[in-house]
Amino acid sequence: MTRELSRSGAGPGRQDILEAAAVAFTRNGYDATTIDDIADELRATKGRVYHYYRSKADIFLDVVHTGMRDLLAEIRPLAEGDDDAVGRLERMVRTHAAMMMTRHAFQRVAVQAVEMRRLGQGPRYESLHEIVAMRDEYEQLFADVVAQGQREGSVRGTDPRLATKPVLGALNWITVWYDPDRGDDGRVERIADEYAEFVVGGLRKGDR
Repeated sequence: MTRELSRSGAGPGRQDILEAAAVAFTRNGYDATTIDDIADELRATKGRVYHYYRSKADIFLDVVHTGMRDLLAEIRPLAEGDDDAVGRLERMVRTHAAMMMTRHAFQRVAVQAVEMRRLGQGPRYESLHEIVAMRDEYEQLFADVVAQGQREGSVRGTDPRLATKPVLGALNWITVWYDPDRGDDGRVERIADEYAEFVVGGLRKGDR
């Protein structure tokens, strides 16, 4: 799915194309986005896009893969830490929320792709299985920490995997309402902190 970046030639490279494509897919949706749209967002020619990718589907899948890979890379070390489960959950939620905002376009496309796969829509339906497997791996990181919190007595008893569904649902919804064009001014940190307090508070034993 992911292609090697060519070392020859000048102009935008693979990562630049992905950045432009993520914005185009977020703005227009998969079906309505064209290679021309991606090239326009990139401020380059279609030839530059085709230098790295054969089709719109290849670009879309690489955008989704990049979004999921980035989440796993940030969250896995937090999930596998040595401190108490609630502390790790707070950091995991805060980091996930921040990435929904700082990497908004990539994460919005990744969220949309999972739903497209469920509905049998989008490019090369069978190719989205890998994305779903990455999502399942990601959810399991949260479920494992929830399970540890239950063993420690700090997290209320519930099915750990089921408990991750509303947690990640609330976090992923940030990609729907958050507008990255409004500017930061501390909003990212403030919103991430509020989500951590709200979401983890709902899992704490004795909290309602």
